[in-house]
Parts: sequence; C-alpha cells; structure tokens
Amino acid sequence: MNLNFQDDPTPVVPLHDSRPRLLLVDDEPRLLSSLYELLRSHAGGDYLLFTAATGAEALVHLARQPFDLVLLDLRLPDMSGHDIMDFMNARAIGGDVVVMSGEVGIDAAIGALKRGAYDYLRKPYGREELLKTVENVLQKRRMALDNERIAAQLETSEKMYRYLVDSSPDIIYTLAPDGRVTFVNDRVQQLLGFERDEVVGRHYSVLVHDDDQDRARFAFGERQGLVRSRVSDTGGRTAELRLKCKNGIDRTFSITLTSMAPNAIGPQDTYGTYGVARDITDRKRAEEMISYQAYHDILTDLPNRMLFKDRLGLAVIQARRKAAELAVMFIDLDRFKLVNDTLGHVKGDELLQQVARRLQDCLRRGDTLARQGGDEFTIVLPELQDRQEARAVAEKLIDSLEAPFDLDGHQVHISASIGIAVYPHDGESIDELLRHADIAMYQVKALGKNGHTFYHQSMQEVSHQKIALERSLRQALELNQLEMYYQPQIDVSTGRIVGAEGLMRWNHPQRGVLSAGEFLPFAEDNGLMLPISDWMLGALCRDLVRWNAAGGEQVKLSLNLSPQYLDRGDFFEKMRGALTRYGIAPEQIEVEITENICIRNPQDAIEQLNKLCELGVSVAIDDFGTGYSSLSYLHRFPIHTIKIDQSFVKEIHDENGHYPVILAIISIARGLGLHLVAEGVETAVQARYLQANGCTTMQGYLYHRPVPLPRFIEILQGQVRLMPDYDVPPMLHAQPVLVAVQA
Repeated sequence: MNLNFQDDPTPVVPLHDSRPRLLLVDDEPRLLSSLYELLRSHAGGDYLLFTAATGAEALVHLARQPFDLVLLDLRLPDMSGHDIMDFMNARAIGGDVVVMSGEVGIDAAIGALKRGAYDYLRKPYGREELLKTVENVLQKRRMALDNERIAAQLETSEKMYRYLVDSSPDIIYTLAPDGRVTFVNDRVQQLLGFERDEVVGRHYSVLVHDDDQDRARFAFGERQGLVRSRVSDTGGRTAELRLKCKNGIDRTFSITLTSMAPNAIGPQDTYGTYGVARDITDRKRAEEMISYQAYHDILTDLPNRMLFKDRLGLAVIQARRKAAELAVMFIDLDRFKLVNDTLGHVKGDELLQQVARRLQDCLRRGDTLARQGGDEFTIVLPELQDRQEARAVAEKLIDSLEAPFDLDGHQVHISASIGIAVYPHDGESIDELLRHADIAMYQVKALGKNGHTFYHQSMQEVSHQKIALERSLRQALELNQLEMYYQPQIDVSTGRIVGAEGLMRWNHPQRGVLSAGEFLPFAEDNGLMLPISDWMLGALCRDLVRWNAAGGEQVKLSLNLSPQYLDRGDFFEKMRGALTRYGIAPEQIEVEITENICIRNPQDAIEQLNKLCELGVSVAIDDFGTGYSSLSYLHRFPIHTIKIDQSFVKEIHDENGHYPVILAIISIARGLGLHLVAEGVETAVQARYLQANGCTTMQGYLYHRPVPLPRFIEILQGQVRLMPDYDVPPMLHAQPVLVAVQA
C-alpha cells in the first residue's frame, strides 16, 4: 500500500530534505489510511510520510533510507513487529520506534521495550495521545541532533560547550572527592526546582531521597568520606536514584558516573567524578503501570487470573502447613449477557465495575476477589473455620446483588451462581480447586441459577456427560448426523402452504432425534455455531434444489440466523455464494433474526440486512415482543415479516377474549405493511381468534409438526387443503406425530 501517490513504491527522498521522516507500518488498511491522514493534516506537510502494510515492505524502506520515527504495529501478516525491531538493531539502523498494538499481553509490551521502543501505545489509542507521543519523539531527536552538533564544536568553542551543557535535557554535574557538587547545569532548576547556587558547594546527599542514601553511597563508591567511581578511569557506572524536588515531589533519575582522571583538568586534589542525571520518572511509571496491569484487571482493578493463582497457591501452602481448610468460589453472573447485548458493552462494563465493588464489600480482610474474565469472578477464603463460614459469605454475596443496578437510568437486575470447593476435601492443587468450583457453579446454573452449592464428586459425572455431548456434536458435523426439518406455514384463508421454517435436528446414534434446543446451547458456548450455521445454510439450499427438481410450486423457506453468525460479518458473501452455487432464487429464502440482533450492533446489522434485501432475500423478526422491542428499529431495519411468538399465542384460551399484546402486534404489522406469521398455533380457538383479528398465516401443531424433507415434499406435492374443521378436534387434522419436536 502506498499513500504517497508516487510512481516508485519505495521512493528515496534526498538527505538534504530536513523534514522528519516517518514510516507507518500497519496491516489494517483503514487504520493505516486514518493514521496517515491524521499525521498529514496535523503536520501540514512538515512530515515526510511513508507507509508499509507488511513487514517486507517496511524492511525495504528501512534498508533504503533513514527514518526519524517508525510507528509500528506488532502483528503483521508476514512477520512480527519484534522481528522488524531486531532487523533495525542488528544493522544499527537509527530512528525511534513507537509500538502501536492491540495485544493485551504483557510479554508483547516488555519485548518491545527491551528492543528499544520509545513508547508502547495500546489500540485503540487516543488522537491526542498519539500526536503528543510523535511530537515528543521528534522533539527528543531534534534535541539529540542539537547536542551532537554542539559536541562536534566543543573542542574549539567554550561558548558552544556552555550552550551544550545548559541546553541538555539532562542534569550534567561534577563532584569533588568529598562529594560536594562543583558544577551543575541549568537543567537542575527545570527538573528539581533548585537554582544552581542552591546546589553547588553542597554534598550530593542533600538531593537524594532518604530511602536511597545507602544505594547512592554504594553507587558513588563513597568510602572514608571520599567519592570515586567504582570502575576504572575509562569506564562508567549507572544507578537509578530518586532525587528530591523543591516542590516535594520526588523524581527518578538514571545517573551516570565517570571518574575524572588525575591531572586531566587540574591538580590531583581536584580528582572526583562527573556524570549525567537523566529523568526517567515517566518511563518508570510506565513500567510500573505495565507491571501492575500484568497482574490486575484493567476494567475492575481487581487481581486477574494470574495474580489470583499466585495468592491461591500461597493460601494452599499456608493451609497445608497449618492443617487448615480454605474455600475457593467460582462466581458467574446470571443474565449478564442479556444486559450486555441489549444495553451495549459500555453499560456492560459499568455493570461489572458495580458488581465488583459490591462483591468486594462482602469479603473479610485477607480474602481475595479476582476477575477471571467476562462475567466470571473467583474468590479465595483462606483460614476457613468450617463450611458454614463459606456458606455465610456466599449468601452475603448473593444478597448484595439483589438490589437493582442503575446504569444511567436503566434499572437492571442480575443474580449470581456460585460454586464452592473446599481444600483439601475437594482438591489439593490450584487447578483442581478451580475446576471443581467451576463444576459446582454449573450445577447451580442447571438448577435454576441465583444460588450456591458445594462441590460433590457426583457432579463430575454430569460434567463428563456435557463434555461427551460437545465431542459428539463436533463429530455430528463430520458424520452427517444433522438434518433439516420443516414446519409448514399455512394461509388459513386458502388452506395452502405458503412457506416453512427450517429447524435443525440431530440424529444422535444413541439418544435418537434431538431438537435444536437440546444441543445448540452447547454449540454457542463452545464455538460451534459458525460451522453449524454454515452447514445449515448449505443444507437449506440443497433441500430447495431437491424441491425445485420435484417440480412443485415455489415456497419460501425461512432460516434462523444466530447472532454470532451475523456478527462475523461475512454472512452476506456466504449467502450470495450459496445461492449462486446451487442456482436458488433469492426470493425463496427468508432470514429470521431476533430483536437482540437489532440492538447489540445496529449499524452493522443494518448494512448486512440491506445487502440481503438488495440480493432479494427477505428478513423476518422472530419471537417478536419477547425482547427489548422498539418501533424505531422496525423503521430503520429492512424487515418484511413479523412472527408472533408462541408464548403470546398460548395465552389465547377464549376466541371471544381480549389479548392486547397480540392485537398490538397485529396492528403494528398492518400499519407498517409487514407480513405476519403466528407461531405455535395448537388449538382451533387460537386459530379462530388470530384469523378473526387479521392474522391469516400460521404455523403450529394444529396443522403440522416439523417434518423431514421427503415428507415435506409429499405434503407440498399433494397440497391438500389444510384448513381444519373447527368443530372437529384439531389433532384429527394434524399430520402424524414425529419424534422430533419444534426447537
């Protein structure tokens, strides 16, 4: 990628062009382009900007010409940013490096700093932060170049020497043998607040922090009141010391000491040391912050998984030594995903912070609360008296979450499922205790959530069964055990089939036919929804090919779309590719989405759904009214169909009754000109009420249960009138009952 708009992809600018040269390296085209435009507009043409989208392009630039600054992404398609820094260091290629990376691990940052990176910016970085860093680097280089130029003239010009010393960004000093300061440049006033006259003639120790006095005496080699460098006359020594400031705020300096050779500047009684004190306060703070972040969760400021394991390990050692017990708790928040998906990640993060504070307030001194990740927390209770003490803490934690959480006016209620493992009965190692507490937590989830339980060995078998189910589900894709069933949608005014909803079934070799509700939750939790959705799209198209080949009239088949599948961003391309590959008319397919898709990432959803509509695929809102319904998204999103959820249909017990939610949904569909389908119609009373109030397309057991493709083709080819005689029990008109049930 070349944003310089020049013919040569790696142009060489003449060295007499003094403008700062910046090399921008990032494999994300939009990020690279925005970074280029930001720096170009900020500098107004004062920077020479070069770009590289790969490591190889960056190496070509670096080999051909010098750069003042390299803005480097660590993760590139052909090599890492560390490799590029190693290339520069191995060939002594000058230029500062500022690393910009989305890596959250501490190793990436430490690796960059060890290789000489000037700074490390985490993506997404702030505009002002980036510009300030670039300005600081270039300013530092300008000052360094000034110092080099002045140093070249130092032998012949005392005036130039004075300018060099006083313009240095560092404190330059000399010490007499007794430790008195004999010279210091003006930088001491800017960094420490002291005038030169306040420092010269005084012992260096008056500037050293009290806690660093012993280290300073060792560094300066002070023995019997004399100061000498602890190395030979031709060498030097460096030490980090905290120096006092006049304003009372200490700063950290890297201090270089070098012996002044006898008779080099005067008689031997002037023998002492000279050196440079460089302010590294900001760097030390950055290192401390990186170290802190390596062991703490940035969002909640709680210990992270690594620090928790360290503390749990120490607690286990202490409990073993004292023959005592300790408890490990694994906490998972109930309903957090719903809040996160509907209110957004910002509110979700705020909720996690509030939860962390409430949980922390419930603990005893010495207990450790940590965030494992997502909405999971862990607690270690050392020196446990008995299980009742752990039970009391767990109940206190649950009680603390009962009060609603206020998220900018949104009242949110959540609860927690807590699993408890006790050392040494439930395990003697860190991993055993955490694993068993996790298993106990899932037991609480299975029993209705919002509670706590202690681990028991019998829970292990249940956990193994879940693992076996997950393994079998992965094999089901490979062994072609999945199958699409179809539930017809009936136009009750004509009795004819006008469409069908595709529902997945698993032909399990031991358990028989399983509905989607029995295995899709495992797929969502274990990263299988994407390959399963790919299979479902292909299966639907293959079934349509078989139906079209049978010579029947065209019907529309609907496909339930997982939020994970839509979030991936390539669903449109997959749909278009499948339609082309199988020769399917787009008008034969309708995509069903849930309301939460519209809320969690609305702009991306609008873009993808608009592409589908342009392609000819229609869109339906499934389970309408059960989520966070909003009329605004019905206007913004390209929706063709609303499906009344079966939970509302089940409430119809009297055809002369009044069911305002259903009437409201029917009115919305009519007012917006949307097609309307009622799900889960099981009784004649429900059908008559819906038809009387304007809903004429229905699906449910009153007409058909979901059926495999061959049976569905038979029904379509027969196309018998399916309008039931409401005076006859509906099941007499229904098709034979299948083993599979609706998801």
